[in-house]
Amino acid sequence: MSDNSTSVQHMSVSELHDLLATGSHKVVDIRDAASFANGHIKQASHLTNDNIVDFVREADLDQPVVVCCYHGISSIQAAQYLLSQDFTEVYSLDGGFTQWQTQYPENIER
Repeated sequence: MSDNSTSVQHMSVSELHDLLATGSHKVVDIRDAASFANGHIKQASHLTNDNIVDFVREADLDQPVVVCCYHGISSIQAAQYLLSQDFTEVYSLDGGFTQWQTQYPENIER
């Protein structure tokens, strides 16, 4: 088991829903471009292999980041990568966009 500084934290969709209004957390969506265009969490940024270098360079490393994928599996690996890039607080969204879409269909941007 790795130490705390490199372990990914988890966040439920309801926790994220409550936090979105505060603007305290940055949401990044790692799904493919067509899926992202078809619908994503409001305020989410699309994070791809093409823009990750720019994202890391321009980001506030101390702002908490929540990584969203389809079901909350791929986001764990992406969150670990961000931690390795010196982000201090990174979460994987449990249930991913699939669960978000079910619970908060009114909070989807297209």
